[in-house]
Amino acid sequence: MASNHHFKRPNPPLSSSSTSYFYIFVSIIALTSLFLLSSHYLAYYSSPPVVHIESLKPTKQYVSVNNDDNGAASAACDYSEGKWFYDPTVRPPRYDETCKEIYKGWNCVAGNRSGAAEIAKWRWQPNHCALPQFDPLRFLESYRNISIGFVGDSLNRNMFVSLFCSLRHVTSEVKKWRPAGADRAFTFLKYNLTIAYHRTNLLARYGRWSANTKGGELESLGYKEGYRVDVDVAEGTWADAPSFHNVLIFNTGHWWWAPSKFDPIKSPMLFHENGQPIIPPLSPEIGLDVVLRRMISYVEEKSKQGTILFFRTQSPRHFEGGDWDQGGSCPRSQPLSLQEVEKLFSVGNNGTNVETRIVNEHIHEAIKGSAFRLLDVTQMSEFRADAHPSSAGGKKHDDCMHWCLPGITDTWNDLFIAQLSSMT
Repeated sequence: MASNHHFKRPNPPLSSSSTSYFYIFVSIIALTSLFLLSSHYLAYYSSPPVVHIESLKPTKQYVSVNNDDNGAASAACDYSEGKWFYDPTVRPPRYDETCKEIYKGWNCVAGNRSGAAEIAKWRWQPNHCALPQFDPLRFLESYRNISIGFVGDSLNRNMFVSLFCSLRHVTSEVKKWRPAGADRAFTFLKYNLTIAYHRTNLLARYGRWSANTKGGELESLGYKEGYRVDVDVAEGTWADAPSFHNVLIFNTGHWWWAPSKFDPIKSPMLFHENGQPIIPPLSPEIGLDVVLRRMISYVEEKSKQGTILFFRTQSPRHFEGGDWDQGGSCPRSQPLSLQEVEKLFSVGNNGTNVETRIVNEHIHEAIKGSAFRLLDVTQMSEFRADAHPSSAGGKKHDDCMHWCLPGITDTWNDLFIAQLSSMT
């Protein structure tokens, strides 16, 4: 079955001819294309506040180069490996519970979650270097005329809100709008820096499917209803994002292991390609691989030159005593020990939260050889069973999947900005 579904990225363009006539012809074509694209851009985005989006050329580096004891520049740091330590030092907050963009269920201080104020006092320390503390004003100055897009499920929104609140805390000149299909976006007018969130659960387009009374290939196999997933079609909420933003942070994973939504018997995922069902039907695991390869190729093809692409690893859940619909909870008040982490997330234990590392295996394999860089937040997050909304999440069950704000996604953004700065 797998041999029938190999997906190749577009071949690189052919080398240019040595003849002067060819150069003249290519120049004319290029100038004409630039004129047409510019006209389309101005017509389509004439009303929003952003005047122009430049190539990613920050005015200055955000993070200084680390030096060793001899003054020599050190190798790039792996910020994903380290440990948490408690730092009760009183310092001005990055932002607080008054930030209006914080979803009510994530606002643990306002929701009176026990120990909410302690969550942000834990600091992540990489094993071999320091993770620079976020400086919002310096970030705004460094990334003028840049657009950053978060594409993914509600965990990417969690991260997006963290960044917005941090920046909003130091500047009040903000315009809210919805570019390129975004669910929400904000432009910090003084700096012409835009950050946007594009909601998508599977990256690929999907919707309800019901059997046709006239029959068909899926009907002949006994399928009556489910969800059609078009592996080769990007969901409309983000399809235009690659051609708009300068930096993109993608994620997917939680919905692929969601039997309450995609029940393998009652409402399975039914994968389609070129408008037709893939026969024999694919399992969700193989379907995820196909979608990842297809969407990665799509993004690489549609992105502007110089666009920086990240794929964020899976955000771990911390349900103990059962899953979310089985009375599971997350009552911890401190980060887990390494032994507790392995007990909860080891693939060999096949526990409630096992999908975290399984999804990461698919992501690691999918981005090999691509233009994407890995934003690895999993290990640092696996320890933080204490940082979820829990019973204060406003749901009928404990929320042990999303994160309190302020909270751990602030550290995700520290890691994202450090990696971004090392490449620009």
